[in-house]
Amino acid sequence: MTVQPGTGGSPGGEADGTDEVTDLFRALGRQIRVARERAGLSQRELGDRVGYGEETISSVERARRTPQPELLVAVDRLLDCGGLLASAAEDVERAKSRRRVRHPEWFRDYARLEAEAVELRYFANQAVPGLFQTQEYARAVFTSRQPLFDEETVEERVAARMARQELMSRWPPPTVSAVVQESVLRQPFGGPAVQRGQLEQLLRVGRLRHVEIQVMPTASEDHAGMGGPFTLLTPKGRPQVAYLEVQHVSRLVSDPEEVRVLAAKHGSIRGQALTPRESLRLLEKMLGDS
Repeated sequence: MTVQPGTGGSPGGEADGTDEVTDLFRALGRQIRVARERAGLSQRELGDRVGYGEETISSVERARRTPQPELLVAVDRLLDCGGLLASAAEDVERAKSRRRVRHPEWFRDYARLEAEAVELRYFANQAVPGLFQTQEYARAVFTSRQPLFDEETVEERVAARMARQELMSRWPPPTVSAVVQESVLRQPFGGPAVQRGQLEQLLRVGRLRHVEIQVMPTASEDHAGMGGPFTLLTPKGRPQVAYLEVQHVSRLVSDPEEVRVLAAKHGSIRGQALTPRESLRLLEKMLGDS
C-alpha cells in the first residue's frame, strides 16, 4: 500500500516538486538576477525597461513563474548577456510543452498504471471521472479549486487531463465501467452550457462498445458507495489496484484484501444503479429537458 499526500491539489505547475523543468526555470531566474544586479537595476527598474511588472520579474527570478521567451530575449538585449538568455528561449518552449502534459508528483504513480490499464472501474459521486470530462468541464474543476490555481496552472492541468484521455481511443482499448451519482450530472457545474456539453460527452462515451456508464439514482434507497469515490485499475499482466482521492490527499492501494473489499463494493454499487441502457435513456432525457 502506498500513501501519498496530494500537496499539489487535484487536479503550482503541473509538475510539482523539483524536476528538470523546474531546475531549468530556477537556473534562468538566477541568471536574470545576477545580470540585473551587475547592471545595478532593481526589479522594478528592469521591469519598466523591458515592459513587465516588478512582480513578474520577482516571480521569474524565484522560479515561481515561467520565464517567457520574449522576456528572456528582452533582458538579454538590455543587459548585454551575449545571447546566454536568448539562446534558452527554445529550451523554455520545449519545457513548457513537457510540463503541460506532466502530472503532479503525487499523481504520477497512478497515471503510469492508468496508461497501461486493461480495465478501469469508477465510482464517482463528486465529479464526472476525469477520463470522461470535456475540456470546459475540466477547466471549471481546476478553476474552482481551493486554494486557487493561477491561470497558467489551470491550463497545464487541463492539458494533462485531456492527454490522459488518449488511452480511450487506443487499440485495443481498456474495458471501462463507471457509476456516476445522478446529483453530479444534474449540478450545472461551470454553467448550463458546460453542463450540457458534459452530458453530451457522457452520452457519446457511453455508446462506445468498451464503455458502460451507469447512473446511481438519487431516489435509490440502497447505496453501497457512501464511503466516497474510488477507482479500480487493472494494469496489463499485473494485479488490480485501487485509487482513492479526497481533499488533495491521494492513496494508491495495492494490498490484495483492501482491493478485494473495494471491488466487492463496486459490484454492489453497480447492482444498485440503473442499467447502462437505462442510464443512457436518463442522459437523453436530461438533455431534452435542458
